[in-house]
Amino acid sequence: MADAELKRCPKCSRTLPPSSFAADRNRQDGLQAHCRECVAEYSAAHYRRRREALGKTVREKVDVPDGHKLCRTCGEIKPHSEWHRNATASDGLSTRCKTCRAVQGRADHLKRQYGLTEAERDELIAQQKGLCVICLAAPAVHVDHCHETGKVRGVLCFNCNSGIGKLGDDPDKTRRATAYLEGNPWKPILVAPGVYRLPS
Repeated sequence: MADAELKRCPKCSRTLPPSSFAADRNRQDGLQAHCRECVAEYSAAHYRRRREALGKTVREKVDVPDGHKLCRTCGEIKPHSEWHRNATASDGLSTRCKTCRAVQGRADHLKRQYGLTEAERDELIAQQKGLCVICLAAPAVHVDHCHETGKVRGVLCFNCNSGIGKLGDDPDKTRRATAYLEGNPWKPILVAPGVYRLPS
């Protein structure tokens, strides 16, 4: 390539092809004075100074291999298969990896559904020695709450939580189920022809 086709960057003192310079219609040769690399370096330094002046942190640039992305939440570099798609993002991927999104989703559900943080739920489980308060055998994993008041009652195992749910969270039904299991079923009492009264 002839020297006439090259352009010198006064900042880095390199002589480079025109493609190394961004367009600038206000200049005689139609190119910016400084090469793209020097402009990018200056912009990054200027951005860093502004962020630091505002007391905000500045993310360090990380070299990421092709087909991978850095998750700013967990700090791990993962392949694109570990990310959900996001058509509105510049790279077409979510800002957090699938694992971090799942963790955040569970925390959001806990707060939205029960008004608990993960730390508060873990404290409940610790108070129960890690066990379901009904069967006292299986690990406590499902938050149980009153469907009328929304108040959290405790943390149960899957079977116990679904069991009381199928009984409609009804104490009377639960007492009758207990009596039945103990061999004392509560039977309807005939008070008139065709009229029965359940025991109170």
